[in-house]
Amino acid sequence: MQPVDYTTLVASCSELRSQWLPARLEQVYQRDRFTISLALRTLKKRGWLDISWHPQAARICISDPPPRIPDTFTFSQQLKHQLGGLALIAIAEVSPWERVLDFQFAKRPGEAPLRHLYVEVMTKYSNIILTTANNLVITCAHQVNSQQSSVRQIQTGQPYELPPSLINPIPSLQETQQQWQERISLIPGSLWRNLIKNYRGLSKALVQPMIETAGLDPQQWTDSLNKSDWERLFQLWQKWLQVLEELIFYPSWTSTGYTVMGWKAIESVDTVGELLNRYYTQELNQQEFSRLYHQISQKLHSITTKLQFKADTFTQRLKQSDGAELLRSQADLLMANLQEWQPGMENISLGDFETGEVVVIKLDPEKNAVQNAQIIYKKHQKLKRARIAVEPLFAEVKTEIDYLEQVEAFLSHLDSYRSPEDLKTLEEIRDELIQQGYLKAPEHHHQNNRKDTEFYRYQTPSGLELLVGRNNRQNDLLTFRVAGDYDLWFHTQEVPGSHVLLRLDAGAIPDEVDLQFVADISAFYSRARQNEVVPVIYTKPKFVYKPKGAKPGMVVYKQEKVLWGKPKGAEIQIKQKSISPYI
Repeated sequence: MQPVDYTTLVASCSELRSQWLPARLEQVYQRDRFTISLALRTLKKRGWLDISWHPQAARICISDPPPRIPDTFTFSQQLKHQLGGLALIAIAEVSPWERVLDFQFAKRPGEAPLRHLYVEVMTKYSNIILTTANNLVITCAHQVNSQQSSVRQIQTGQPYELPPSLINPIPSLQETQQQWQERISLIPGSLWRNLIKNYRGLSKALVQPMIETAGLDPQQWTDSLNKSDWERLFQLWQKWLQVLEELIFYPSWTSTGYTVMGWKAIESVDTVGELLNRYYTQELNQQEFSRLYHQISQKLHSITTKLQFKADTFTQRLKQSDGAELLRSQADLLMANLQEWQPGMENISLGDFETGEVVVIKLDPEKNAVQNAQIIYKKHQKLKRARIAVEPLFAEVKTEIDYLEQVEAFLSHLDSYRSPEDLKTLEEIRDELIQQGYLKAPEHHHQNNRKDTEFYRYQTPSGLELLVGRNNRQNDLLTFRVAGDYDLWFHTQEVPGSHVLLRLDAGAIPDEVDLQFVADISAFYSRARQNEVVPVIYTKPKFVYKPKGAKPGMVVYKQEKVLWGKPKGAEIQIKQKSISPYI
């Protein structure tokens, strides 16, 4: 992930100063462990300013409104209490070429600041500190004690101290090419590393595109450059310093990330804020998606392994109990033929009551025939009681395995992050597993009970709308909330998978090609997607029921018809993008 460097920070602050100062602070909301959002209102507009101290994505930019879920973080509550009713009047750099900003708050523009919110954008050392007018720390994102740092502590009630100053020289437009070149090439080394080591305010994301734009290789050594090479690079160096002085930036996407200088750009963006918001939202979503996917996958694998072991044990005990009736018939046979028993017999051969076939019964030679029959009767009763006890336990475990296999089927279609909806779908699965007791709720977790949801949406060859559930919550919504009287409901037969709904108007009858298309999609979004053909049932939504106490997504149905879906056909069309999951 590309960190925010000094140039990007200057670009972001310049844009904020020109568009959002002064502004009334209306609300404070903490999105997550590392990000607060300030609701700002100017005379012309209202927006949310994100300030993040994330170790990889510390940033300052205007962003989207936060979700409508409770904010239970202490830090945001303290900021709200201390900054409520104040106005943001200035965003100042505390020291030249340092990535520390001073957000100043006062009762109204033109008055002296009452509070300072210091934002330190320094990768893993990033922090936010709120102080009084005389710089006493009121609160901070995270405190630093003497055990964590012997150089600089950050404690409430203590004076705020700036981070230690950098010792590298400050870049300057007044520096000549000869001075600049001598400093960089004094000790031969790779060009990009020597630039970063000898000046403040530089980053790999800035230096490498600068060198490549000059037609050079960032890895080549400084002693391999000729006069023309140095001149081209120095011109770009001065252009960078002029941009910082004039505050005219060129926010753009690059093949590896973003830039505010326009170098190696593949697409321009209107504002720096939009650039940062989109980039870090995408990167953090992808990071969170991977973490959550791994957590859920590992947990499901662990639980299903244990449940399968229990199911195998119950199956074995049920197989053993299958011999209960045989034991009873042996005991009956022995009691009916007591005269055939002789003392000391270890087994006895008797003819079966019905078939006449010879049945060999093992005996205890130290007991008589009646005692041996009683022992066999007791074994029969024990096995019979075992079956009565095990059968409901086995059914419960089997139901649980079926449910978890249903969840695993959804996960198999969420193997990579493609859009924010993928993360929301995964979070819904996480919330469901927490609700069902399979996962523990993380700190500050609130289930998002949003009513809007993003099903997969397709169009059949005839243009009919098709909705596909992406998890159990969406399956239930689709089947019991969205489905209408004239729609058709599809699902793979006895195979975990998505509920699929074909939307129909009154009196509409789908063509065979439409039904086959829906069957193919249903088969593809199931656990049997690797099969050549998969049985798919369809019926009216009114014939689909949820049994009392059933887990999310689990239903029963009747009056169904069967089609044969071909998941490979749907997969090919989706990969070729001849059909889209969102219409």
